[in-house]
Amino acid sequence: MQYLKNKTIILGVSGGIACYKSVEIVRLLQKAGSKVFVMMTKNATNFVGPMTFEAISGNPVCLELFKTTPNTTFHHIEWAEMADAVVVAPTTANVLAKIAHGISDDALTTFLLAVQSPILLSPSMNTRMWENKIVQDNISIVKQRDNISVLQPASGELACGSIGAGRQPDSSIIVEHVHRLLSPKDYSDKKILVTAGPTLEYIDPVRFISNPSSGKMGYAIARAALARGAEVILISGPTSLDYPSEIETIPIQTVDEMAEAVFEHESKMDIIIKAAAVSDYRVAKKAQHKIKKDADELKINLKKNIDILKELGKRKKHQILVGFAAETQKLKNNAVKKLSAKNLDMIVGNIVGKEDSGFQADTNNVQLFFKNGENETIPLMSKETIAHLILDRIKTRFL
Repeated sequence: MQYLKNKTIILGVSGGIACYKSVEIVRLLQKAGSKVFVMMTKNATNFVGPMTFEAISGNPVCLELFKTTPNTTFHHIEWAEMADAVVVAPTTANVLAKIAHGISDDALTTFLLAVQSPILLSPSMNTRMWENKIVQDNISIVKQRDNISVLQPASGELACGSIGAGRQPDSSIIVEHVHRLLSPKDYSDKKILVTAGPTLEYIDPVRFISNPSSGKMGYAIARAALARGAEVILISGPTSLDYPSEIETIPIQTVDEMAEAVFEHESKMDIIIKAAAVSDYRVAKKAQHKIKKDADELKINLKKNIDILKELGKRKKHQILVGFAAETQKLKNNAVKKLSAKNLDMIVGNIVGKEDSGFQADTNNVQLFFKNGENETIPLMSKETIAHLILDRIKTRFL
């Protein structure tokens, strides 16, 4: 998460059972390149000791409002000035009420009054407490503050045994939202459609033609576009990935299903990025029942699928159209040919089959080819970083 690198994040921890999850938030923020300081309420120490957060973060934990060290002033002022972003997880009903009404009776709530950087609150509490009108009124109040965002709690089985809303979301989701707070909003007026993952073309009810695409690259682009303010629609083939939060995701299986979804939305889009690995052919006649292995050889007739990207190239008027070319040889020749034949503005090419690049990998080694004949070779880096780089190039060259 490139916009978390070299940032100072203050994690506020208030006294709820979800405190133990906040230890992982520190770890994930650090993994993303952030420096993390933790400020706890005294009630929070009943669930997780300060020593745990100190050991993980490598920094002192602030518990008391007026305690200073020889080299610092009051933490609530010093930390407020150095914070690039603040996340309070869990945010209890008590702390939420104090934030809503400006009550500052401990280090955390006093610190929050001094903060001018973005603040993310992650409410976590019993379902009945979450649904209480007083809590919902307080949510409405804090949402009116310019620098405060509120994360919707997850639903499921709570520690008390109740089932419903009130769970603290997964730590990765919270960290992703912190990243969004710090991302530039240079796509805030754009609508972007992204396709991702493989497609399936059934031979019979239990067998199909597909490919090893994991969908990681397309999902990374969708998340990056959302972080940078875009309205995003993701059309996804079958993957093992969780759908990105707050993104309209349309699940499909076949090329025809993907084509229907793409063409339904394409006219409203400013940018279309086709990162999906679609099947070029489908079975001419799908067997109604499972094919039995009676013969030593089996011949299957295939016919060509619709070329969604080429059709988009024919239709495009105002849209910026970006394609992908996964090749095993002659990358430049094949990518440039596809760029021209399908009327693309840019194509992202990579050689597949390498362990650290292409299908299934978390990293990628790509080349960018542009309609003006220029190209750019990108060194091996994470798919998330490449996603932002693709958006950077679209911004500087076409917008």
